[in-house]
Amino acid sequence: MTTGNTTFHTIMDTTERLIQEKGCRQTTLQDIIRETGLSKGAIYHYVSSKDELLGLILKSRVEQLNERFTEIVNSPQSSGLGDPLQLIAEGMVRSSNHQNVTNLIFIYLLGQMDNPKVAEIVQEVYGYTMQICTRWIDIGKLHGAIPAEIDSDVTAEMFAMILYGLRVRSTITQEQGPFDTKDLAAFMRRSLS
Repeated sequence: MTTGNTTFHTIMDTTERLIQEKGCRQTTLQDIIRETGLSKGAIYHYVSSKDELLGLILKSRVEQLNERFTEIVNSPQSSGLGDPLQLIAEGMVRSSNHQNVTNLIFIYLLGQMDNPKVAEIVQEVYGYTMQICTRWIDIGKLHGAIPAEIDSDVTAEMFAMILYGLRVRSTITQEQGPFDTKDLAAFMRRSLS
């Protein structure tokens, strides 16, 4: 998904830090250039716009969660749905917090959807997220933890709607939802049986 390049990771880490400090709208590519000490050309080597960079940060976070999911599923100590669902639920609750950098980015990009390039970025992030979620469900089916008759695409879509709904709710209310990761994991377990 994203490059393993140290420079690119520096760009992403710096961008996340600036967004936490200033917000998405106020963070500019010039800020990122100044904070990283990189040239404009170095930044444009990786991305063509701030919005593209923000989309890559979202995809990177999905990939990080996917890597942790793969570790848990492949761990000899893990069996069944419990540990993987707990991990996914924790990621959903954490990323839906109104102060979480991925939620700030998501809401910012969502508000820019009238720009066709941003709409394309958001659709790409959504497609990537759906691909990963579907893969998780298929892995659960392969291991016998999820019934074969569960429709992976429909179920992944349902989980994405829950995640995006949590993000919007948290942004509107400026507070975390009334349930915790245990509640969400239990709901997902019921949906997958």
